[in-house]
Amino acid sequence: MIFKIARKELTEIGREGRFRITAITLFALLLAALFVSKSYYTSVNAQHSEAKKNARSEWMEQGQKNPHSAAHYGTYAFKPKYPLSLIDNGVDKYTGVSIYLEAHKRNEAQYAAAQDQTALSRFGDLTPDFVLIFIVPLFIILIGFNAFTRERESGTLRLLKSQGVSTWKLTMGKWLGLFLPVLFIAIPVYVLAALFLANIKDYGQFSFWALTLLFGVYLIYYAVFINITLFVSSLFKKSNVAFVTLLGIWMVSCLAMPKISTAIADKLYPYPTQVEFEEQIAVDKKKGLDGHNPWNTEAKMLEEETLKKYGVDSVQQLPFNWDGFLMQEGEKHTADIYFKHYQLLKDTYVNQTNVYRSTAALSPFLPTRFLSMAICRTDYTSHWDFANAAENYRIELVGKMNGDMAANSKYGDWDYLADDKLWSSVPDFQYEPAAYTTVIRQNTSNLITLLAWLLLSFAALYGAVTKMKTI
Repeated sequence: MIFKIARKELTEIGREGRFRITAITLFALLLAALFVSKSYYTSVNAQHSEAKKNARSEWMEQGQKNPHSAAHYGTYAFKPKYPLSLIDNGVDKYTGVSIYLEAHKRNEAQYAAAQDQTALSRFGDLTPDFVLIFIVPLFIILIGFNAFTRERESGTLRLLKSQGVSTWKLTMGKWLGLFLPVLFIAIPVYVLAALFLANIKDYGQFSFWALTLLFGVYLIYYAVFINITLFVSSLFKKSNVAFVTLLGIWMVSCLAMPKISTAIADKLYPYPTQVEFEEQIAVDKKKGLDGHNPWNTEAKMLEEETLKKYGVDSVQQLPFNWDGFLMQEGEKHTADIYFKHYQLLKDTYVNQTNVYRSTAALSPFLPTRFLSMAICRTDYTSHWDFANAAENYRIELVGKMNGDMAANSKYGDWDYLADDKLWSSVPDFQYEPAAYTTVIRQNTSNLITLLAWLLLSFAALYGAVTKMKTI
């Protein structure tokens, strides 16, 4: 019975001109988005590869130089691009693509794509995730808003119930009749995306498992909207009222709630401005050890402790270059300051994330969006992980430079020069993202929330159709 009803629903939907037009348009948008994303990210990845190669070449070919000067010369850490970022680019275009690594300072990621965009970009980019998360629910509403109202308007609902047709079987048939068209569109997109991503060279390791997980999340999201669509259609007598109601639900869920959640999070846990952040760091730097000023209070205290430890009377008698040692101790102090203040920023991010997770109970869009970005490695958590890895690399690089100066030169010998043997001993920056098991664990609450939306929407639909009137 369920499959017969589903077949009947598919037949009726297929006869309607709006279905053919919207289905073709939707599929064309998805194909266009995939091709545009593939072209864009292939170009970006080529630029990243070239920039990374050039940065390494510049570091290796800087010639003879004082090691601490080389630490100031620095290098770059480039954020890798991942295949699934073609599907959902998340916050990548706002967070920057590279971090300049130098002594005494932790820098922010630079060259965000959003900086190069025009005012037209505020209207949104044509990306696969935009179509999959925003437009497909509209497609579901468009083909399903009158699933029950047309039965009422034509009088067939009364006829079906009088013949003893189970209301729930009728509902499941209609549910399947809405889900199959979505599946017919999603499967080709999944296959094409897999072919695209698997054949892009030098673009990171592609995971079919991750792509399958991503589309699984989307399908759950679509099932929720199908439940909502049928639920609303079962409540109203008129198709136009059901359509307007569903359109309002889509606008609140997909457009309003993300803005409202962001406003609440910013109000409760605001970030400091860039100026305030830098001023706070500058204040702490002035209070502590300055590796370039051997006369400040903390430096003199360190000198006394070190002389006592080694049992000598002056820094000239130490078995290492005091200048290099002092600069490294100053570097450790500076790194601790940056860690403290960036940890405060991360705490704010975590608090805001908790707000988003709380408001996700009011919109299925939010947990879906967060899961999508996390699986594609384009969320803020992934960016934080990359930034922390770059900072750890910076600390090791500067420590190696200062350590070489301390071990291989004498106090006051600023003419000491290192060569490419030292530069080559510094490994190239390599970033390994968190495993997907970690990603899922970090997003357990989002997954639970989305599944709760699925179960509760099914329960609401069941409750509505069992009490549904024929007129």
